[in-house]
Amino acid sequence: MHIRSHRSGFLGLTLLAVALAGCKTSQSGTPIPGTQAQETAPPVAAQQPAPAAAPVQQPQVTAQQQRVRQLIQQVEQAYSNGQAAYRKGKLTDAKSEFDRAVDLMLTSGMDIKTDAQLQDEFDRIVDGVNALEMEALKQGNGFAPKEEPTPAEVASDVTFTVDPNIVAKARAELATTKSDLPLVVNDYVATYINFFANTQRGHNTLLHSFQRAGRYKAMIQRVMAEEGVPQDLIYLAVAESGFNPRAMNVRSHAGGMWQFMPNDKFYGLARTAYVDERFDPEKSTRAYARYMKFIYNQLGDWYLSMAAYDHGTGNIQHAVQRTGYADFWELYKRNNLPVETKNYVPEILAAIIIANNPTQYGFDEVTLDPPILTDTVTINYSVDLRLVSDIVDAPVEELTALNPSMLRMVTPPDASFDLHLPAGAAALYEQRIAAVPEARRTSWRYHRVAADDTLASVAHQFHVSASELADVNQLRDTDPLQGVEALVIPLAAVAAPSSRTVMYTVRKGDTLVTIADRFGVSLTDLRNWNHINGVKVEPGHRLHVAEPAGTSHASRSHRHGAAEPAAEKPVHALGESAKAHKGAERSTKKHAAASGSESKGGQKSHAGSGGAKSAPAETKSATTNSKSSKAKSAGAAAGAKKKSSGKQTAKKKSSSN
Repeated sequence: MHIRSHRSGFLGLTLLAVALAGCKTSQSGTPIPGTQAQETAPPVAAQQPAPAAAPVQQPQVTAQQQRVRQLIQQVEQAYSNGQAAYRKGKLTDAKSEFDRAVDLMLTSGMDIKTDAQLQDEFDRIVDGVNALEMEALKQGNGFAPKEEPTPAEVASDVTFTVDPNIVAKARAELATTKSDLPLVVNDYVATYINFFANTQRGHNTLLHSFQRAGRYKAMIQRVMAEEGVPQDLIYLAVAESGFNPRAMNVRSHAGGMWQFMPNDKFYGLARTAYVDERFDPEKSTRAYARYMKFIYNQLGDWYLSMAAYDHGTGNIQHAVQRTGYADFWELYKRNNLPVETKNYVPEILAAIIIANNPTQYGFDEVTLDPPILTDTVTINYSVDLRLVSDIVDAPVEELTALNPSMLRMVTPPDASFDLHLPAGAAALYEQRIAAVPEARRTSWRYHRVAADDTLASVAHQFHVSASELADVNQLRDTDPLQGVEALVIPLAAVAAPSSRTVMYTVRKGDTLVTIADRFGVSLTDLRNWNHINGVKVEPGHRLHVAEPAGTSHASRSHRHGAAEPAAEKPVHALGESAKAHKGAERSTKKHAAASGSESKGGQKSHAGSGGAKSAPAETKSATTNSKSSKAKSAGAAAGAKKKSSGKQTAKKKSSSN
């Protein structure tokens, strides 16, 4: 969340109060310049008892004032939660709560500008969040976690000095290396082997990449085997992301472990306002394997296929046609490839050779991260991760790490979604989520009852009415909580847009450029959908940030054209930019590149054009059918005697992610 800083008088008033603490004041209470505090208090004149005043009748609180007070209480609670998470170093939780505090005000339906109390509260919250984010920026990337460069990035300035001993050693090791790729060692590959094995920077970066691979290696190997591609193609992730599923290239907007472009939607990777499946480890890996298989069918050579993944299939085909050589190393020597692509293949080959001979190259200390094991519950309703956190007793940051494709704190409201939970948590989730009506799963919470809890104390903790809390849990106001395992908490819902007609309320500091960037749409489309020109827009104005119903799709162009598999239905690219990535703002030109034909390095993307024939697609588009269901009885709380009779729409499956 980018919020421009506002002038805050809080610090100035505090300093002023300190300065005035010892000042002499006039009879009116105004400080007298140049005077000092007296050492003894002045005598106090005797006071005559004042006549008894008539009782002052308190003004009646209006419904609007009550709404303002309740809203400010909710905002303060969210802001306080954000501060607590920030102090614990939980930046993802902190950002989520700060966003919620601001969104509560912006989606309340009340006019902030015309209410001085709301305006003061809004400015105070924005200033506070801004200050904390600036503090976090001094230590890293603000509220986004620090990102480590990939081995390819740290090797981008390698000096090509050939060491005959390295070449001889690598060739000797190659004789006993088992690989399902046709490995070769030459001066170019040996240079990268030397860099990764014998320099501290190269060694540490590749070591961390190998360690991180442990989380996904078993899954990737399984998918590669199922799709029939060489297992050692796993090491393209070394160059692409260092096995980081949330990696983002800020120049081109390529994202995920395999760095697909935002509009690469021909392999079943959905991208909506709620999810971006480029960041889903398994789904993006399957898309990657199928795409590599497609490229190989076009080019017939794995080295050329790796180069095409970086530079575009059409570009490699054109280079082959220009030179007459269908050989990567010949194209390399004849300078028919960009520098990035020339380095890309030998970097990967070096990583493969080292991975297959870790001890010989000083990587015997590699300890793989444990595999990520999850239970997966397929749902077709929207649920907030904070509620999921309550139910399965797992931190929110753990759930966001298990579900890296989620762009928001809630799952999609009108599409099927595979919700990944900690291993063994699926049954518990299904049991407890039944206590919360389906229509309330984006706002209500679940509270495990502690020994000293009462209805009043829990109601106070969550800023809800005690009578309402008792009612939804089928209790009486006076009932004790002995024997009650948990309560559902009926928090007020915050307005949230659907993925079909996404509306966004403009905040202070927003422009059309930053809004287009946030939701992954072009500036031209944003202007057309809202019938406006320029880049400025007033705070409080509501914008369509997805294509409104009835708008024609015919004018949209697709980068892949006939060069890519045509059997799959494209998924609209309406999603928000992933917020956990590097926090740099991107320019309008970069948006044009992302929707055009540029790749992560400013060249053509993985799916280049250039005469390649279409291949049949095997991936089905993400399911978009949604099931509508009536809200379950509000009295289905975990602590109540009655059990929920609502349908179980969740389907459990155990998976290794």
